[in-house]
Amino acid sequence: MVYGVNDMAYVVPPRDARTQSAGVVAGYAQTASRWPAQPAARRPHGISELTGPRAFSRLKTTSADLAGQGARRALGQLIDVRVSIVDEDGAPVSGALVEIWHCNAAGKYLHPNDANDAPADPNFYGAARLAADERGRIELRTIKPAAYPVPDTDGWWRPPHIHFSVWGRVWLSRLVTQMFFPGEPLNEHDHILNAVPDPAARAGCIARFVPQAGSALVYEHQLVVRGRNASPGLP
Repeated sequence: MVYGVNDMAYVVPPRDARTQSAGVVAGYAQTASRWPAQPAARRPHGISELTGPRAFSRLKTTSADLAGQGARRALGQLIDVRVSIVDEDGAPVSGALVEIWHCNAAGKYLHPNDANDAPADPNFYGAARLAADERGRIELRTIKPAAYPVPDTDGWWRPPHIHFSVWGRVWLSRLVTQMFFPGEPLNEHDHILNAVPDPAARAGCIARFVPQAGSALVYEHQLVVRGRNASPGLP
């Protein structure tokens, strides 16, 4: 794929299909509605696709603290998530807009379509929008999400995970993926994570635990937004 910026063009190496998710996961009906049913249609890229939209400035960032509303803290294990956004050369992508969402410590999303009978947490909102700093980094204080049963399936459970949507400098630059936690036994059985054929690419979806003193557990994670080593796109 060729991108043009300020009358300059460069070629982005194609992604290896084995490092990317199969998209539609057998036995999980909702994935079919989240993944294109037809191959992407190629069309000429104009200024609308290849410019850095000023509209992003109207998407206001939020607090980087999801662990509580006001003086009251959400239930669950307090964690700090430190994410770096880089390109295929390891260069930081400063200014990337990162949207984050996950369920609470009981496995409940703050969404009207979540039919899980787990309790909601009035002190947990569950979503944030952050801008990467000059080093391409964001940091989130939140609580560790729980595992939960997948609706309309034979009873398999999703492991704890956090969703990320990363917007780059142009409209076409977007990565939607998930971060998993190390040492979770459900990781080996998760249909979403294991829809990525390549073991190294799957391992790249799992955060790294960083032992540190303090009240919160610290996890570090890297998101590669393009090229052959790009993080898998997960629905």
